[in-house]
Amino acid sequence: MSFTDTDIMDDIMQQIVSKKITPGTKLPSENELADRYHVPRMTVRSALTKLEERGLVYSVQGKGRYLQEKTKQIQLSLTGKTSFTEKMQQLGYDLKTENRYCEKINFDEKIYDALQAEETDAVYQIGRLRFIDNEPIAIHHSFVRKAHFPKIKEDGPQITSMFAYYRKLGYNHFSSSETMLSITFPTAKEQELLSCQSLVPLLVVETNCLDMETKEVLEYTKILYRSDKFTYDITAG
Repeated sequence: MSFTDTDIMDDIMQQIVSKKITPGTKLPSENELADRYHVPRMTVRSALTKLEERGLVYSVQGKGRYLQEKTKQIQLSLTGKTSFTEKMQQLGYDLKTENRYCEKINFDEKIYDALQAEETDAVYQIGRLRFIDNEPIAIHHSFVRKAHFPKIKEDGPQITSMFAYYRKLGYNHFSSSETMLSITFPTAKEQELLSCQSLVPLLVVETNCLDMETKEVLEYTKILYRSDKFTYDITAG
């Protein structure tokens, strides 16, 4: 049988799933694997590179490649009426948030429609990077209308929790009318922010936030989660 890099990668992944290779284990060298599979060393290197891109394997210069250590999986409810900050605090996680920017965006039909905004309205994007145990795990993008929040340009750079900001302005009860889930792979910038490789999938959650009393749309939200860091609950309230 002639092995390809995909065959080798699949075989190693099967060994990981069956726990024949455990987290932290040093993998055989490229030469050893080339002999085992009867392939050129370049074929093995290609397979190992793909495993690194998926975040399953990491390299230590001068020592070799190792199976990634198993990380703690964070429980995340994708439904409910509480903010990400509140959910993480309730579960006892050490959450930190960095506000990265607050900027006016160009017209985007999808975002403007979600906000029920006119094309002439000013819409601002507030971006935050979330950390748990000092490890980046999610990027939150919140889009709001300036007409709804006149001081958002000044207030936005200090916001770490949108729900906390809304409560200061008298909004206390929230809901959403729709939530969309999809999968993507990180851009170069997102890889940098989330400290992940190019083939680590990101779960994309897009939703809106409504004031329950007035049914006004307060924001449109797009969240990028590192899929390898979470277990997901889509039924909890």
